[in-house]
Amino acid sequence: MVHRNYHNGLKTTLLLGGMWALLVCIGALVARGTGQVIWILLFAGIGLAQTAYSYWNSASLALRSMNAYPVSELERPELYAIVRELAERAGQPMPLIWVAPTMTPNAFATGRDPNHAAVCCTEGILAILNERELRGVLGHELMHVYNRDILTSSVAAAMGGLITSVAQFLMFFGATNRRDEEGGSGIFGILGILAMSILAPIASTLIQFSISRTREFDADEDGAELTQDPLALASALRKLEMTTDRRPMVDTPGTRNVAAMMIANPFRGESLARLFSTHPPMDQRIARLEKIAGY
Repeated sequence: MVHRNYHNGLKTTLLLGGMWALLVCIGALVARGTGQVIWILLFAGIGLAQTAYSYWNSASLALRSMNAYPVSELERPELYAIVRELAERAGQPMPLIWVAPTMTPNAFATGRDPNHAAVCCTEGILAILNERELRGVLGHELMHVYNRDILTSSVAAAMGGLITSVAQFLMFFGATNRRDEEGGSGIFGILGILAMSILAPIASTLIQFSISRTREFDADEDGAELTQDPLALASALRKLEMTTDRRPMVDTPGTRNVAAMMIANPFRGESLARLFSTHPPMDQRIARLEKIAGY
């Protein structure tokens, strides 16, 4: 089986470098407003620490955003059986298996490489898919791992969370900082408001630009080759599309960052987050899978 090259090492380096530069710029603005150069060093240090932490802990950060929990083979034997079979067929190591406590049906893979990967299914997807359809979904997710295109999305999700945390940090200090003579909220408050209104969307946008929509088409195709059952994935995608409209995921900064890693957009059709989705239209994905099957 041929694994695709998305140049993700370069993408990840550029993404981390851009995030670090953004934090240094924030520190420079705070330093200029307060007259204390220490803020540049502080934000630069935060950036370096967080980029390293995000790289090495990208999987745990994404799983934590979904409140996911690990499951044993005794708890979910069907998941282990499918993943083990597909991993052995691909000649790859067995990833860790997690479940997220939400009834919105979805799944995603995360981790920096196949040796440090995890596959996560929501309780919702386990409730609506049969074994054949679940096998199709897991084949798709495993191909994200084997194509090594999960590192960029995992780090992007972690760094998007970092930007949100910085915005909350600035707002907190803005609220506790003494108001200036004109009744304003001071440099922290101003930057905090700007960060929440501007930086949070920037974080989501960076994730969009760091991930190509074609990777979903490729994972569909490669997953179908791995499972030898493209119609199973097509059937699963139909169910995911229909059920998500009835049980959408709550749109929060955490879920928005992880959404780019999921097999299907987890938000309702009219959601703003869905308008800028990293996922191609579901009908196109299903049509491609049916074409592969000879329909």
